[in-house]
Amino acid sequence: MALYESNGYNETFPIAGFNFAVTVGGASSGHDSEFQEVSGLEVEMEVEEIAEGGVNTHKHRVPGRTKYRNLVLKRGLIKESSELASWCSRTLQGDLNAPIELRDIIVELRDEKQQAVMSWSFVKAYPIKWNVSNFNAEQNGIVTETLEFVFQSFRKN
Repeated sequence: MALYESNGYNETFPIAGFNFAVTVGGASSGHDSEFQEVSGLEVEMEVEEIAEGGVNTHKHRVPGRTKYRNLVLKRGLIKESSELASWCSRTLQGDLNAPIELRDIIVELRDEKQQAVMSWSFVKAYPIKWNVSNFNAEQNGIVTETLEFVFQSFRKN
């Protein structure tokens, strides 16, 4: 039986994308796991074209390297310091005298009982970009921060 069949769903029911959790390097609670948006769950295989002498009708297309899009996490900016913010700061503002600390990141889609329905692991990730949204006196939206990570690979668990 699938995990979410017991909750009244079946495997053909589309999963809602608003209930998710992020775990960065084992920190699965508090502000370090609360994000409003996750993007970058994308993998693509490059294709190499090889022309064969004497064959003018087509090129051979063979599989190449796998490419991953960067993982992007977005959340409201908070004043409180956190381990995630400290790690990002050390990595992005470090002078590369010390090795970059790699962490695994897990993204889970959850059901209404907060049980994981699907999850993805991003292996050996580190931050490469931190962005704070624009300040605008004509709008009353919250300030957000966007964290962007590269990683060695990712897989659906």
